[in-house]
Amino acid sequence: MYATQSCNPYAKTFYRPIDAALRWCNLMAFEREILEATQRCPTMLKTTFPQWPCLHANTEKIFDAIQHGELVYGCFGVPVAFGTPVDCSQLTVRHTDLRFWMSRYYPDQRPAFLFDGSLHQQEAISIGTYLALQGDRDAMQVRIKSLEAAYQQLLDDLDAIGLERKNIHHLLNTNSKVSERSESVYLHIIGAMVNLFLDESPSGKPLSVFRSQAAIVDALTAHHKNVSGITKRTLDEKFAAGKRSLTKQ
Repeated sequence: MYATQSCNPYAKTFYRPIDAALRWCNLMAFEREILEATQRCPTMLKTTFPQWPCLHANTEKIFDAIQHGELVYGCFGVPVAFGTPVDCSQLTVRHTDLRFWMSRYYPDQRPAFLFDGSLHQQEAISIGTYLALQGDRDAMQVRIKSLEAAYQQLLDDLDAIGLERKNIHHLLNTNSKVSERSESVYLHIIGAMVNLFLDESPSGKPLSVFRSQAAIVDALTAHHKNVSGITKRTLDEKFAAGKRSLTKQ
């Protein structure tokens, strides 16, 4: 089922968590006994072998690393995306991924089945490169989440503007003429919304992704092309009138 890895007789291309844990604990002499017991009752590892507390502890460390995205896992040696459900009996971790994970989170641990002394220098270089790439990936994930949040905020803002536009459009269709008081109210709303989008919280954090009135106009015209009234000229006029109406209060 597994292919031989390196020249170490206990190394394989990939391992089940229990396979890796018993090697980590240097219990290969009891491999058959441990595997038979875990096959009958995998949840009773701690009570079945109380004389080897590291066996249960190391198995839990591997499962915990998989659960929290620290260790890449797969199904029968084939990597899968994080979060993909895999049956416990088919769950595996690749030799190289396990070695990188242990180097990062347990640098004081160098079990023989993972670390060949003759490859120590090459391994150190590979780990350094891996950690640098890992840092770049973590930074990119933070950046992606920030962009996703900004994009969602933009969609929410546009939805709010679109809803208000629909309400005004409905009023125009049901009334032949908007009263002076109603027009004043709408201008107040427009001015207040523009100011809100461009304002900051007390801590200095922008309340929206928009940094200028021009950015709001560009977003509206881009998302509502060919819609009557949604033009740069009209929006500039209405936004200016809305802000002027607030200064008169």
